[in-house]
Amino acid sequence: MEPIYFAIGVVLALAIGVPAGICMARRRMEAARGPAMDEAERIKDAARVEAERIQKEALVRAQEETFRLKQEAEREIRELKAELQDQEKRLLQKAQQIDRKQDLVERREIELLEKEKAHLQAVEALKDREREVEALRVQQLARLEEISGMTAAEAKEQLLQAMEREARQDAARILKNIEAETREAADKKAKEILSLAIARYAGDFVAERTVSVVSLPSDEMKGRIIGREGRNIRAIEAATGVDLIIDDTPEAVLLSAFNPVRREVARIALERLVADGRIHPARIEEVVRKVEKELDVTIRETGEQATFDVGAYEVHPELVKLLGRLRFRTSYAQNVLQHSVEVAFLCGIMASELGLNPKKAKRAGLLHDIGKAVDHEVEGPHAIIGADLAKKYGEAPEIVHAIAAHHEDVPPDTVLAVLVQAADALSGARPGARREMLESYVKRLEDLERLATSFPGVEKSYAIQAGREIRIMVESGKVSDDEAVLLARDVAKKIESEMSYPGQIKVTVIRETRAVEYAK
Repeated sequence: MEPIYFAIGVVLALAIGVPAGICMARRRMEAARGPAMDEAERIKDAARVEAERIQKEALVRAQEETFRLKQEAEREIRELKAELQDQEKRLLQKAQQIDRKQDLVERREIELLEKEKAHLQAVEALKDREREVEALRVQQLARLEEISGMTAAEAKEQLLQAMEREARQDAARILKNIEAETREAADKKAKEILSLAIARYAGDFVAERTVSVVSLPSDEMKGRIIGREGRNIRAIEAATGVDLIIDDTPEAVLLSAFNPVRREVARIALERLVADGRIHPARIEEVVRKVEKELDVTIRETGEQATFDVGAYEVHPELVKLLGRLRFRTSYAQNVLQHSVEVAFLCGIMASELGLNPKKAKRAGLLHDIGKAVDHEVEGPHAIIGADLAKKYGEAPEIVHAIAAHHEDVPPDTVLAVLVQAADALSGARPGARREMLESYVKRLEDLERLATSFPGVEKSYAIQAGREIRIMVESGKVSDDEAVLLARDVAKKIESEMSYPGQIKVTVIRETRAVEYAK
């Protein structure tokens, strides 16, 4: 029963307490609503007052802005009126000027019309005068024709012919005198320049030979040079391409070759072998290779010395090397390097006399025969070859042209080209400077070697015994023993068909096989 009473009590409490709480809440809300309403009214009044104040301020600002815009508009209108007034004044002034100019033009037109009338009258008077003069001329001409017995055209033609004949005679006489005087003066000046150049240049000349002599300490050394069954002398000849002549000449061996570079290599190598005492094929090849490298250095130094002597600076290193090779090149028994230096000095002397650049003339003279350093390797005239080399290595166009034109392979277009021609002729025309036979002999030997080297498998070829024998070294891996026999026959037939030579030429094909092993 107690739980039921408790529940009933709770329900009664809720039923009494809830309405009482609601009534109390309403009383509190009504008590708080009064001040809120008052606050809202106060805020609303304040907002209304602020709105009225802002409206009044906006109205004042609008009135001020309207007043300012009105003032600006009035000011712009006043400025525009002033500008329009100025333009109106200027237009009035221009109109007045135009009126004055128009009046002036009208007056000038009237004056021109009056002058034109006067001119027409003068022209008419002049025409009348011309007609009178023409009538008088016709009368006089008819009178002259009657007196002379010929027409005016005939008289004029005779007069012109006579004057033409007289003018031609005078012109021919003057031209003949000028040509004679010019030729005489040019010959005299050329002789003076050439004689002065020859007199001022005193060049030494040493004739080249095709044989060098190597002195021996004793005749016993000849046997060591020959070696057992001649293996040493064959090794020397094979390595250098030079023919060794060992005869009864006491304590001397002769080296014969048309190529002076080979002969110099062989001479130096043999002298070193004799001094060293160790003479065998392996040592011979070693010394020859070393001498060839040293000779390359000598060739470069020789070219540098030549350019220094002449005063030609900044020459390309390849051209310097080619100049050094000219030391071992002969032309009609004349050393080409000495000849080139001589031509350079002669060109410089003649250029100075003519008021030209002597340095450029010396440079052209020094390089004029540069093509002879490689003419056995490149087809064509040595002048054209030299010009191509000079152009390739950056020489000036006028120097290239002088090189190409010094033998008339191309027509000379500059004074420098003519100077090089003259200096080249002077250097070669001196008594004893050249020998024709040696040049043709060397050319024949070069052609012989070139022909042999043209066959496949040929490594080296050497013309020896004054061109009576050609020795051909072949590569053993490409040419067999049987093919070597066929190669010798083919070379001999090609020599017979393409070359002219006295006597006979022996063709020797050498095929060598080496086996090398090292003991460790």
